[in-house]
Amino acid sequence: MIFKPTTLDYNISPYTGLTRESWLEVAEYMLSGIFQHIKDFEDPVVMPRKETEITYPHAYSDAQTQIAEKKAEMFEGLTRSFFIGAPLIHNKPDIELGGKRLADYYKNQILRSCDENDPIFVGTYETLQETVGNVDLFRCFQQTVETCALVIGLWMSKEQIWDTYTKEEKDKIAAFLSSFAHASTVPQNWRLFNMLDMAFLHMEGYAIDEEIMADHAQAILNYYVGDGWYRDGHSFDYYSCWAFNVYGPLWNLWYGYEHMPTVAARFEEHSNKLMESYPDFFDEDGFVNMWGRSNIYRNAATSAFDGNLFLKNPKVNCGLARRISSGALMQFLSREDFLWNGIPTLGFYGQFSPLVQGYSCAESPFWLGKAFLCLHLPQEHPFWSEKENNGSWEQLGVEEVKETVLNGPALCFTNHKANGETILRSGKVVKNKGDLHGIWNYGKLSYNTKYPWEASPSGAEGVQSQQYVLRDVTADTISHANVTFWAGQIDGVLYRRQFFDYHLGAEGHWLQAMDLADFPVKYGIMRVDRHRLHRRPVSFTLGSYGFMDNGTEMIELSEGNAKAIILKGRDFTGKEKQLAMTIYDGWKELSYVRSEGSNPDSEKSIIVYARTGFEKHYGGAEPYVMISQTITKESHEDFTMEELFPIREIVYEDEMKTGAYGTTTLVMKDGSEKKICFEGIEGRLSL
Repeated sequence: MIFKPTTLDYNISPYTGLTRESWLEVAEYMLSGIFQHIKDFEDPVVMPRKETEITYPHAYSDAQTQIAEKKAEMFEGLTRSFFIGAPLIHNKPDIELGGKRLADYYKNQILRSCDENDPIFVGTYETLQETVGNVDLFRCFQQTVETCALVIGLWMSKEQIWDTYTKEEKDKIAAFLSSFAHASTVPQNWRLFNMLDMAFLHMEGYAIDEEIMADHAQAILNYYVGDGWYRDGHSFDYYSCWAFNVYGPLWNLWYGYEHMPTVAARFEEHSNKLMESYPDFFDEDGFVNMWGRSNIYRNAATSAFDGNLFLKNPKVNCGLARRISSGALMQFLSREDFLWNGIPTLGFYGQFSPLVQGYSCAESPFWLGKAFLCLHLPQEHPFWSEKENNGSWEQLGVEEVKETVLNGPALCFTNHKANGETILRSGKVVKNKGDLHGIWNYGKLSYNTKYPWEASPSGAEGVQSQQYVLRDVTADTISHANVTFWAGQIDGVLYRRQFFDYHLGAEGHWLQAMDLADFPVKYGIMRVDRHRLHRRPVSFTLGSYGFMDNGTEMIELSEGNAKAIILKGRDFTGKEKQLAMTIYDGWKELSYVRSEGSNPDSEKSIIVYARTGFEKHYGGAEPYVMISQTITKESHEDFTMEELFPIREIVYEDEMKTGAYGTTTLVMKDGSEKKICFEGIEGRLSL
């Protein structure tokens, strides 16, 4: 069922109509879906489970581990739904859903979860170690993550829940929290969970180990890479936004400003730096890009805006922040496939197993409840009272593209006014060569807010959307690019390198690679890439974005040696869509493949792809440069021939006229030129 708010005000919110009251309606709507499954007041928040092969509790786990996983699932359901429940309870203390007063239900469930004599006790760190046989003294448990959600909820509903406990009950909960706060954790964003647990305990007068707190704080601070982003493990993804840039500012408020002001000042500086460019990470409708892991958390990506407002001196543009937050909220709430049995699916839109991680359970999508933390802000706060604005999108002319390049986290994103889309190109990606799931999440050549990434198409081994795939003809094996190095932007061209099946051999030799050079055009991205082959014969394919196939018209056009395939169709909601892929030098043919079950927006899909082959062992006159373009439009209005075929002439500097070295110049029909030169890329590559 599609959510339709009853409270709308297009005077204060000209883009979305949503107000603070609208958000409260959504919170109640989301919780109603949960509480329809909670039949008895004593029942925990365990929801119907549609997916059983990937998510936990895992059928393959041993009996003791399954016990621990079931405890974790109960706690995850309780605390993540509390992200939505706590602000709703704070605003409507006596609200009832499913015949249960929410404040009473959560108060009861929280206390029982911390009581070792209760059937739904979720375990302390020590008891869980005993449960799994103490096989790893440094093992961490999902409960550590959820204790952080719990303390945020308790803080947001302090008067309604925490303050109503007796001292004995508070002590019991505090002892439970302290168990995880002071125990082993994971050396990345998880350190923030321990920090928030300790900060909450300290606020409430309980003793904490300040040396442990300081060690976690310095580690988090030193994950910072610039531009407001933090490295999480090796990767860069939304955890930098919905973890580091939410928990860091909240920690400032609870603990840092008073006790570690130097670190707090850095966290504030970093959050404010993020606000300078993060709004342009979203598209003209406020849509979230499907990128990185944990995409089932969806619009939780907007919680970084609210995180900034925990600070003493926030710099966020409140009208823009609310516009994006509301747009991202309705990106999902306006879709019929978003909920299954009233619960967010394990997918991006509908159920979509290719993006699901094994650390998730049926209740994990409630992490998107972090977006509702903005409800801690009163009605008169600028976040709610300022008029919505659309930031950069209001300044761009219809022909213009705004490009943002962040070298620290290796992110380049472009706002295309012509179609309202935002396209992300990323770098500094390292995945195991067999980890297709990780490559889809991080290693695509580009990510588009209106064309979410597609998994491997059914029945078409050797083709991937927005990825090169290499086939060794002799061995009949397929290789994927699993490592992406970043070389930065020069003269409007972004340079990167991808390696195929990269691994460190005896001397670290690499055999097959692709030098990437790409730049934005009005409706998309132009590619002028150069292969770096050693072993041949091989063939390459390059896919477009996956296109939702709900009845598609296909058109083939050519101009000189350039070819294009144009697709016209509609997405799941019925909105008009159009995609065109054009190939120039380096490619031999342009084709397409139909697929089922590989696209997160549609059951059926189409991938247009280019193919070429390299037969000679050492190249000779074979082309080195491979030129292509993928453009998209949110309507069926025809692309012009100049948009489909924008290049007038390709000029090669090298003697072989193959693009092997030197500068390749694209002379465009509009009179402009684009020069691509890979010289010096070796000295700029970084991970």
